[in-house]
Amino acid sequence: MKRTTIGIISFIIGASFFGLLFLQGRIIESMVKMRKEQFNETVFRALDQTSRDMERNETFRYLESMARQSDFDASNLQRVQDAQLGLSFSLVDSTALDTPFKLNTKITHPSQMPKSLTLSPTSSLDAANQRFQDFVKNAYLYQKGVLDEVIYTILYNASDKDFRERIDFRLLDRNLRNELESAGINLVYHFSVYDTDGREVYRCADYSEEGESDSYTQTLFRNDPSQKMGLLRVHFPEMDSYILGVARKMIPVLIFTVLLFVTFCFTVWLIVRQKRDTEMKNDFINNMTHEFKTPISSISLAAQMLGDKSIAKSDAMLDNLSTVIVNETKRLRYQVEKVLQMSLYEKGNIRFNEREVDANVIIDDVVKTFQLKVRQNGGTLNAQLDAEDAAIYVDEMHFTNLIFNLMDNAVKYRRDDEPLQLTISTRNQGMKLVITVEDNGVGIRHEDLKHIFERFYRVHTGNKHDVKGFGLGLAYVKGMVELMHGTIKAESEIGQGTKFTIMLPLID
Repeated sequence: MKRTTIGIISFIIGASFFGLLFLQGRIIESMVKMRKEQFNETVFRALDQTSRDMERNETFRYLESMARQSDFDASNLQRVQDAQLGLSFSLVDSTALDTPFKLNTKITHPSQMPKSLTLSPTSSLDAANQRFQDFVKNAYLYQKGVLDEVIYTILYNASDKDFRERIDFRLLDRNLRNELESAGINLVYHFSVYDTDGREVYRCADYSEEGESDSYTQTLFRNDPSQKMGLLRVHFPEMDSYILGVARKMIPVLIFTVLLFVTFCFTVWLIVRQKRDTEMKNDFINNMTHEFKTPISSISLAAQMLGDKSIAKSDAMLDNLSTVIVNETKRLRYQVEKVLQMSLYEKGNIRFNEREVDANVIIDDVVKTFQLKVRQNGGTLNAQLDAEDAAIYVDEMHFTNLIFNLMDNAVKYRRDDEPLQLTISTRNQGMKLVITVEDNGVGIRHEDLKHIFERFYRVHTGNKHDVKGFGLGLAYVKGMVELMHGTIKAESEIGQGTKFTIMLPLID
């Protein structure tokens, strides 16, 4: 599958997941908003009913207190009772009527007329009805005036009392709790009461300021003059948790959606990585074919010349052919060993014989061996072995191989327009031995620099195809350094060269 196809499929599925998450987020937002609105409406309704209950309770208490007073005479009591009769009353002859009437009563026969309003024979029923309705209306207005006077007197005298005396705070708390519980809100709440000047008159015993920023207010004694009103303020510390509780039901859906998205991303990453590994392995096989082809061809040619009886063979020719076979066999064996060592390292079966060695001595031997190869390619090799303490505990063979691989890379990736300058140095840094291998070669791009220690990875060299390899050298170097309890890092700039820095622990 092409990378473009994988990218398009990944984009479509990824966009679908993000769209799904977005829709779920909007649904949760709508649910929370609706829950908040319902909560606000319920609380305001409960506060309004509580305020009405307080006014009614105050009126009842005042009436009871008036009934107990000694100066509340029978005439006042009769006025209150008359006011409570409403719009129904009786008019009897001389003092009241013999039949109860209401405002909508209509006379259909003279016998229905009250005795005190008896008409002459010449009077019509319509006139009788009109006179009767006027009489009832006047009586109603009188009783309404009496009732208004009583209510005004009660409310005026009640509101004239001190604000603290007008409220039974325990009763207020009980009424508020009952209203909230009947509306389905069983949350802990705290309330306080303020007078019209904004001074706090009362607060509940367990008052807490948590959640005070989202408080609900309700005017007390709304029918009183403004200077006699009060304010009830209520807040719920657990309101946010209550409102967001509806969103918790969507959390499992979100979790499963995120898990599916993460699984999808991981699957795409595995596909891309597997594709890259496949490409690198194919490149490795091609490079290995080229690497093996040259020595095999040289050995085959030398063997044919030795077996061709038509060619005269001098001692010099035999020595030359023998040298070619030996050198190419060594080269072939070196390549096979490199692949086998990396395979053993990956499986964890590599043999590692550690002992105390002097790093300066080993590096100096490698420099002497490698000096000729650098000169043949028109370069110079400088060794600056300045470490005073170079005693390390490593496998000598693998340590030699990793130094050789780093120097061999410098020769492979040298610049064509400038002679190679290869420098290897050692120094001490605390209880560490620092080894640097620096060249002025073609350099490595930043996007490639983080992959150079991966198996089979080879830096692309454009149209330059004369650099052969398996892509295992630096992976082997990093693996060996880590087995030696050290670290390695690479620094590089295109056209300016590359610098490898190895840090190994010294023997304490």
